[in-house]
Amino acid sequence: MLLEDAAEFFATHEVTNQPPPLQEYDTFGSDAALIEGVEREQGGWAKDRLTEFGRLMSSERVINLGFQANRNPPVLHTHDRFGHRIDEVEFHPAWHELMTIGVEAETHALPWNDSHPGAHVVRAAMNFMFFPVESGVGCPLTMTFAGVPVLQNEGAFGEAWVRRLTSTQYDGRNLPVDQKPGALIGMAMTEKQGGSDVRANTTTARPVGVGGRGQEYLLTGHKWFCSAPMCDAFLMLAQTENGLSCFLFPRWLPDGTRNRFALQRLKDKLGNRSNASSEIEYHDTWAVMVGDEGRGVQTIIEMVQHTRLDCVAGSAGLMRHATAQAIHHAAHRKAFGKLLIDQPAMQNVLADLAIETEAATTLMLRLARAFDGADNSQEQRFARIATAMSKYWVCKRTPQLVAEALECLGGSGYVEESILPRLYREAPLNSIWEGSGNVMCLDVLRAMSREPESLDAYFDELHLADGGDRRLDEFIGRLQIDLQNVEQQPFRARRLVEYMALALQGSLLVRHGDTVVADAFCASRLAGDHGYIFGTLAWDTKFAPILDRSRPQVS
Repeated sequence: MLLEDAAEFFATHEVTNQPPPLQEYDTFGSDAALIEGVEREQGGWAKDRLTEFGRLMSSERVINLGFQANRNPPVLHTHDRFGHRIDEVEFHPAWHELMTIGVEAETHALPWNDSHPGAHVVRAAMNFMFFPVESGVGCPLTMTFAGVPVLQNEGAFGEAWVRRLTSTQYDGRNLPVDQKPGALIGMAMTEKQGGSDVRANTTTARPVGVGGRGQEYLLTGHKWFCSAPMCDAFLMLAQTENGLSCFLFPRWLPDGTRNRFALQRLKDKLGNRSNASSEIEYHDTWAVMVGDEGRGVQTIIEMVQHTRLDCVAGSAGLMRHATAQAIHHAAHRKAFGKLLIDQPAMQNVLADLAIETEAATTLMLRLARAFDGADNSQEQRFARIATAMSKYWVCKRTPQLVAEALECLGGSGYVEESILPRLYREAPLNSIWEGSGNVMCLDVLRAMSREPESLDAYFDELHLADGGDRRLDEFIGRLQIDLQNVEQQPFRARRLVEYMALALQGSLLVRHGDTVVADAFCASRLAGDHGYIFGTLAWDTKFAPILDRSRPQVS
């Protein structure tokens, strides 16, 4: 082939009208809602730390680690080559690198290690940026974070575990915990016959001696979902003579031998594929009772409540990352003579995604501050309703938003290298785990009925915005009337919780948010000037300033 012929042949490989990769930028500094929210909710002391962490999350190295961990799922080894039972899960090196990053950054332990006001807010902001890189690592980090408040009240036994769980050194080896510089904890709750109905659990626990809180037991039974089975210990529920109780069982016994439980198989999941979720069986598995006998649900609900905060942060983070990818693409891609971001129809879609993302981010950070108020009864009452409500709404909105963001990239968004397909597979997860949609809605109704002071705290929060926007005031008034019909509530649970979430998002945006975003939110979400899909904002919405707030600033 002549030289000029070769040049003509390879001319088809000249790449034009394609965006640069969204990487190596200030993830934190490019997100106005996140910056403002962290400062407002008392996390401003960590601005430099969040900036550094955000830049790390957008680095080419860490992005590639996420792809590698997801493409190389864990492998279960039930036996060694000699036939000995070992029940080990092998992870790709990229998984261990991501886990190291997470543990060293204290994404699993910051509020327990740092007494600064707003520590929960800072940690939520970190996970908001971290989990979209590869959400699979979120499971063991979240469980470890959430296990601490359960174990803090368990005397010397609990204190020893808390010291291990709050360590900033990651050690992925399968060794007795006293041979490692830090530890992780998982959870095993649901069973085949019960699922969310954990009171239907059949796993039994019989005492080795006198029995009771802090005493030794032997477990027999199974779990349908054991999250992160390579953790050093697990919190779980089992039946005793006095009812469902909570237990901690370690992978290794105090004498340095393996505990007796078997990994049956790993789940072949839609998403979250880098994380090992397993089915396990107990065969006289050694455990220690945590909390009072017969009050297992009440004991472990503290862990569940904290994991739900991470579900909200993780889903809001997926929203933000998908929206950022869509805006970045549209800002560089031309069609029909001009950039996509300058096309009116695309502006409507992108602005709608940005509004939804800002609302979710603002709600997530306010919820995190409620967790910082552990000594504040008003904040605790607010969190009782706001946690389940926020988890329901933010997690439900995420799949719809990610799908729309994916479409903004066209065919390129349907290709794995864009990361959007991975985010899309991940998007339904948080709505299912730690209580599905119906469970969350029933939890809100239960709180209103059994703890009416929590509903008062919720409305106290809403009314802080009174007079700020007529549409919000009218929406809250209608919500108050709706909630008075108690007989209809079980049938209308989803609609009522949706309205409650929208009212809270509206209140927060009107009080604290950008005025243009707040106005568009109230017009579309509260006053009904919106269709059933994204991209149906009113024609006179101020699209440009909304998009400017959400556009990633890539140098």
